[in-house]
Amino acid sequence: QVQLVESGGGLVQPGGSLRLSCAASGSIYRLNAMAWYRQAPGKERELVAHITDGGTTNYADSVKGRFTISRDNAKNTGYLQMNSLKPEDTAVYYCNAPDLETIDYVLGNYWGQGTLVTVSS
Repeated sequence: QVQLVESGGGLVQPGGSLRLSCAASGSIYRLNAMAWYRQAPGKERELVAHITDGGTTNYADSVKGRFTISRDNAKNTGYLQMNSLKPEDTAVYYCNAPDLETIDYVLGNYWGQGTLVTVSS
């Protein structure tokens, strides 16, 4: 069994920063890529950032230059550093491991439970 657990969300003022963490645990053979998505009230879930197991990154245009995705492969943990936050960044942020390989060599798409980020004065 595999779990992704996010942490680090909360209330922050516009212009502030937060760092989200995503810890993967369980029967993991290889984590492979990781990603962060977000879903604002009344909107569809959208991709925020993606990182390959080799460290190649991609970002949504709306967060380029403000957010940084990273990972610690030894800890099976991913991070999303969010700077210069805006009210429109308010959303539930989800961690995703789209092609995680278990110890049974089975590929699966795994999601965390989400963590709420609220940007407001």
